[in-house]
Amino acid sequence: MDGTQMPAAAAALAARYGAGAEPKAGPWNETLALLLSHRSVRGFRPDAPPAGTLEALIAAAQSAATSSNLQTWSAVSVNDPATRRELATIAGNQKHIEQCPIFLVFLADVSRNGRLAAEAGAELAGMPYLESFLVAAIDAALAAQNAVVAAESLGLSTVYIGALRNDVTRVAELLRLPPGAAPVFGLCVGYPLPGREGEVKPRLPQAAVLHHEAYDADDAAHRAAYDPRMAEFSRRNEMADQTWSQRVIARLGTMKALSGRDRLKEKLVALGFPLR
Repeated sequence: MDGTQMPAAAAALAARYGAGAEPKAGPWNETLALLLSHRSVRGFRPDAPPAGTLEALIAAAQSAATSSNLQTWSAVSVNDPATRRELATIAGNQKHIEQCPIFLVFLADVSRNGRLAAEAGAELAGMPYLESFLVAAIDAALAAQNAVVAAESLGLSTVYIGALRNDVTRVAELLRLPPGAAPVFGLCVGYPLPGREGEVKPRLPQAAVLHHEAYDADDAAHRAAYDPRMAEFSRRNEMADQTWSQRVIARLGTMKALSGRDRLKEKLVALGFPLR
């Protein structure tokens, strides 16, 4: 890394981890700068991106790794205002679903390969198992993250909408999904509203997530150091005044916080994923 890159790298690492908690700067380039600058945006201008943007994002998504080249994911672009309104309601009234110019629902989708097998008169004995759903969900996540990086490289902003899993049955009905296709999350894409550009959110220290040779569960000190940084971020961004530890407990400590997702397994089974 040359001397002109060192200040940029140090600033990006400090923004991501907090001043004094950042790891030592290593190799640096524009791709790393883009990745470290990621932030979620929840307010969008209505301005449409240039023609062909959606197709470019999907091309990037299709360039992600996919297990055994099975390509067990799909995406539905949703533009109908009424459908968007209901999806926003399902997701806990997240109005940015209605605002953003591009809204995608990413699917774990084994239905295409099921149709292929039916046409060939073949049986896919491995399809009903949990592994097949896991592969499809991972494929969708990898594809979507490629699309996010591509969008941000074009000056667009994004936010994932995991809360579509509050009611996968209704989402499947709205999108007329075939058996073997299930929504795993949504993705808003667009230009941020002025003042809603968001801020880089601090992450856990690397020592809490990067283990060498064997897992080290002695992470209490790392969490204790991170909690005040996350609490300060929350105060600056007018979020609930919580430490990260408090947030984890609030998010996972009650059944109510799951917002119906405690029944996700039975709903996925009904959508054509036996999960054996």
